[in-house]
Amino acid sequence: MLKNVSVIAFMVSIRLFLAALFLYLIDLFVQPMRIGIINIGNVGGTVTCGILLVITVLFGSFMKLVRFLWKSGGGRVFLIITAVMTVLFIIYASVISIFMYRASRDRPRDGNTTLVILGCKVRNGFPSEMLRLRLDAAYDFLIENPDTPVVVSGGQGSDEIISEAQCMKEYLVKRGISEDRIYMEDKSASTEENLKFSKELIEKEGLCRDITIVTDGYHQFRAEILSGRIGMKAYNISSDTQDWLLPTYWVREWFGIVYSCVLRR
Repeated sequence: MLKNVSVIAFMVSIRLFLAALFLYLIDLFVQPMRIGIINIGNVGGTVTCGILLVITVLFGSFMKLVRFLWKSGGGRVFLIITAVMTVLFIIYASVISIFMYRASRDRPRDGNTTLVILGCKVRNGFPSEMLRLRLDAAYDFLIENPDTPVVVSGGQGSDEIISEAQCMKEYLVKRGISEDRIYMEDKSASTEENLKFSKELIEKEGLCRDITIVTDGYHQFRAEILSGRIGMKAYNISSDTQDWLLPTYWVREWFGIVYSCVLRR
């Protein structure tokens, strides 16, 4: 009897822990939505964690539903397909996450490189927090390597009063980086265009073709793949990502890699 009580108490503790975990993750995914950041990362994360939360809380009812579906041929096929797809997605997400983490730490060996800072949101002519963190990471490297040139890459969105490239240049110049070291690429509207147009500028100006991409860590693996596709060797300097934004953008990147690096080949 005591053994059964202990097992029940253990299972209840596990379910409470999982429920609390899923609630915490839902809150993390929802936080960016409150300021208008809505994408497949936080929508998919919120829905998935919501489903897992319901299954955890109503586990008994969930198992009854599974047993009911298993009794019919169509229901059995549905359960098998769902299980296989779930396992494959977990494997994909895990493997991609490992590659994303490794790429985020692939720093250049020395200053014999050209920095390429990928653009991000500009608000009222000033860098957003995410863009500022990228610029600060680049700034530290540029101070340590005074001969390294930098390409600031990013066009002007419909809700931006200046281009991302112009905003980045102004920020670096204000912090003491010489204008002579800064090259502007202000036409791009995507990561692919960031790298393609930056390559054209680098070749035009005769800069070092071994580039170092400055962006958030979660973004480095996709940028590295795309730079390799256009024939450029890329190292990486990763900026910090705010904790409350990281889950949203990390999950979004799983889908972004499939879209831009596989479906658009």
